[in-house]
Amino acid sequence: MTPSTGHRLRLSIPRRFVCDLLHASRHIPIITFERRMALGTVVAARKRLAQPPAWVLLFAKAYGMVAARRPELRRTYLRLPWPLLWQADENVASIAVERDYHGEPGVFFGFITAPETVSLADMMLALHEWKTKPVDEIRPFRPLIKFTRLPLPLRRLLWWYATTWSGRVKTKTFGTFGISLTGASGATALNLISPVTTSLNTGVVADDGTVDVRLHFDHRVMDGMPAARALVELEEVLRTKIVAELNAMVDAQGREPAHAHPVTR
Repeated sequence: MTPSTGHRLRLSIPRRFVCDLLHASRHIPIITFERRMALGTVVAARKRLAQPPAWVLLFAKAYGMVAARRPELRRTYLRLPWPLLWQADENVASIAVERDYHGEPGVFFGFITAPETVSLADMMLALHEWKTKPVDEIRPFRPLIKFTRLPLPLRRLLWWYATTWSGRVKTKTFGTFGISLTGASGATALNLISPVTTSLNTGVVADDGTVDVRLHFDHRVMDGMPAARALVELEEVLRTKIVAELNAMVDAQGREPAHAHPVTR
């Protein structure tokens, strides 16, 4: 039998972070609801823009609008000092961004506070910075890198505290909801594991605008009917308020000289 050869590799910062994330989320009872949405009007509005906002931004803003009027989407479960729910006063969207880190692809997270109040143009600028600026210089990425360099026992202690004791710390560290979209690359996950109460991902957006949207939620915090209603409202917001803002961007584009907005896809 021919012996196999190889060598050990030390866990990189991106791999350590994912291991810590999965370890902290391992006991969360995640339930997934899916809704097929008809977003043809959104697709048509995006096509009218030379540099359209990325889908992740459209979903972040639309879901922020839904969560602003549905407090259960801003709650999180804490185990200590006794089991309780903590409700954030405002949304914080956690957006997954892939970046190269020392020659290896890794996932980092950018945060947008109250995304429902932020213009899509400003969100585009933030996403452009997260995708292009040196990783070590990006403000929301620096704490992730700093803490992931700590020894394993200390990291686990900090993660334990951030996910079990303080709602304020948990919201500041992880946000109130997460969004991770990989559909533009041609494939998507069927489930997401995360320490936040709700996370969104989607399938590939078809040419006619149909897309499967999945809401993954902590069943300790909310039940299925609120999750189903949230997906219905999310589709409605995308088809109305988000389309209206995209159309306004088209009108502004026609009135003003072209701006050097980043292309985000």
